[in-house]
Amino acid sequence: MSSILVIDDDRALLRALQVGLVARGHQVVLAASGEEGLSRAALSQPDLVVLDLGLPDLDGLDVCRRIRQWSDVPIIVLSAQGLDARKVAALDGGADDYVTKPFSMLELEARIRRHLQRHEAAVLPGAADGSVIEVGDLELDLVHHQASVAGDPVALTAREFDLLAYLARHAGKTCTHQMILGHVWGAEYGSESDYLRVYVYRLRRKLGDAEGRRLRTSPGIGYTLVPG
Repeated sequence: MSSILVIDDDRALLRALQVGLVARGHQVVLAASGEEGLSRAALSQPDLVVLDLGLPDLDGLDVCRRIRQWSDVPIIVLSAQGLDARKVAALDGGADDYVTKPFSMLELEARIRRHLQRHEAAVLPGAADGSVIEVGDLELDLVHHQASVAGDPVALTAREFDLLAYLARHAGKTCTHQMILGHVWGAEYGSESDYLRVYVYRLRRKLGDAEGRRLRTSPGIGYTLVPG
């Protein structure tokens, strides 16, 4: 049973999410403010956080950033604002996903399931024990989810590692936005190219590739991890 922390000041929505998620086999912890959410996140150590941005005491983005200071728990942001700039800010602040209100419970549950599966795969050794991918001086240990460049470790989140591993498996080939989203985020994704821009920016920064020579952009098409 997975533990899910829901942080939202809409009491009716909290009740609805609690009923819906419990019916699907999850344990649910509720918080109606940012400070309460931070406290419950620290005490209950949830498997996933569903976070509203419009909280009464703190900006949801601040809550997200503060959780990210000490935890890599998957965070799905809920917001009534569908603006691209807001989505990018949430993803850049450490969120793993962004769902615009109103939303369907089926969609939210599908995204929760996908993030829980990927987070579990990142924590537990997978079937590919001993597998290592090398692309030039970049090395990815698929078992321990560790990355290094020229022998120096690179700290990546689980999703950043998944994205880099997918590109590394297809090094030298252009992977389209749709291909990447489908394989890394899931089949229900396909048009969230903002996600990719944010994650590619973060990967380049961490890999010391600010100019995009290692991780190249094909405008309007996708990305290529270049060997050597």
